[in-house]
Amino acid sequence: MRKTVLLIAAVVIPIMLEAADIPEVTDRHWTRKYDQYFRKYSKRFFGPAIDWHWFKAQGIAESGLRGNARSWVNAKGIMQLMPRTFAELKKKNPELRNVLDPRWNIAAGISYDSSMYKKWREDRPFLDRMRFMLGSYNAGFRTILRAQKLSRKYGFSGRDWESIKSVAPKVSKWREKETLGYVRKIEILMGEPEESGLAALINKYW
Repeated sequence: MRKTVLLIAAVVIPIMLEAADIPEVTDRHWTRKYDQYFRKYSKRFFGPAIDWHWFKAQGIAESGLRGNARSWVNAKGIMQLMPRTFAELKKKNPELRNVLDPRWNIAAGISYDSSMYKKWREDRPFLDRMRFMLGSYNAGFRTILRAQKLSRKYGFSGRDWESIKSVAPKVSKWREKETLGYVRKIEILMGEPEESGLAALINKYW
């Protein structure tokens, strides 16, 4: 029985992944540019079941896929990484080179996403976990953790993104409109994603 289930999974899941179309979005940056890197490193750091378009949508939201982008706080490249963050990621992934090289910037950004995703292990739907990950990428893990603690103080579950949004204006030292808008933009780029069987499967093993 177990062998049968594994065989079915081995056949069906790759077919589902191949059948997944690029989300229908109107953003002018949604091209095939850098697809090979987003595919490669989402698979490396998240496994084959994750939809790599999440990270490309993130790159669009961060920089419009501009490899030489620099922010006012000196975040660099497509995934807008701070030099200190890139240096820390490089310790774990020595192959990472120039932060402004699109390949390594994308690899580092997805690696950082993975570290954020792993921190939100508490039972929650896949999409909410992605929102917590993205929010942490933008505002910092500790900021979203403070928001979660405050949400529970006000009687919310703290497990869903709506809980965070409900208390966001009350969280000190957080430009919450920027973070909430960032997460929302990525959702729109992804075509208003809904929970799926594959998403549940990913969540189960992370």
